[in-house]
Amino acid sequence: MNTVIDHKELLAQLGRDQRKLLLKRRDAPGLLRIAVHGGGIGLGAMYIGARLPLWPLVLPLQSLLLAFLFTVLHETIHKTAFRTDALNRWLARLCGFLLLIPPRWFRQFHFAHHRFTQDPERDPELAIPKPKSWGAYLWRLSGIPYWGSMIQILAVNAAGKGSEPFLPEAPHERRKLRSEAQIMLALYLSLFLGSLLLESAFLFWTWVLPALIGQPALRAYLLAEHGTCPENGNMLANSRTVYTNALVRFFAWNMPYHAEHHAYPAVPFHKLPRFHEIARPHLRVTERGYLQFHRKLVAGFSR
Repeated sequence: MNTVIDHKELLAQLGRDQRKLLLKRRDAPGLLRIAVHGGGIGLGAMYIGARLPLWPLVLPLQSLLLAFLFTVLHETIHKTAFRTDALNRWLARLCGFLLLIPPRWFRQFHFAHHRFTQDPERDPELAIPKPKSWGAYLWRLSGIPYWGSMIQILAVNAAGKGSEPFLPEAPHERRKLRSEAQIMLALYLSLFLGSLLLESAFLFWTWVLPALIGQPALRAYLLAEHGTCPENGNMLANSRTVYTNALVRFFAWNMPYHAEHHAYPAVPFHKLPRFHEIARPHLRVTERGYLQFHRKLVAGFSR
């Protein structure tokens, strides 16, 4: 019978060699994954842009691949997608740009989420309460709150007015946040004006529209990470691991092993399956698939 322990006790039990193996970063696994993920987006864009037969049927796939660039952004801001830091940095910038998320800001936001996971007072992810009714649930899945929030954050940061408690106070760091947002907004405006001048709808059909229609799937995926989990400091209990198929794990960069990620954030995505085998006996909240999670979530709305 396995003794129930928290994440700190679990990590304390790891030997030096285990830690060294788990924490080893590599370029090859990330390069392979981004080649498939990014290559799929590129091929989808060419197919849609060329209006090849049945091209509208490619839009849902393009939307999913674009939406799940979020998991690439997540892994790169942790600097665990690659051993080479420049690859992490530039891919984070690209993914953040495509998803309207300033990566430097997101790093601060996300690391605060890691420090204060499921703390109602300090976890920035809980600033918007998890849905407890059908109306709130559908509103969250629509992606509208996400787009509104990101546009506001970009505008506020570009003006140098960011005031979230997790943001650094140092003036030089604030300048970096402001420059990041200003550059992103300038690039968006340039692409918009360029499309108008060229009378081209290519970016709309291959990027903008797919990004919009892909958000419900991403919102549904993200809800399962911590939705209905206990509000305590044990990462093996306040985060959920979802048992899903290899395809989802591939394009989500192994983030369905989410309790494991929160227990030991420095573990690269390609080592999470190995760490899962170590942590599995001690996981407190797991689910057999995302549909099962959502069935249970919405069932609670009527009670």
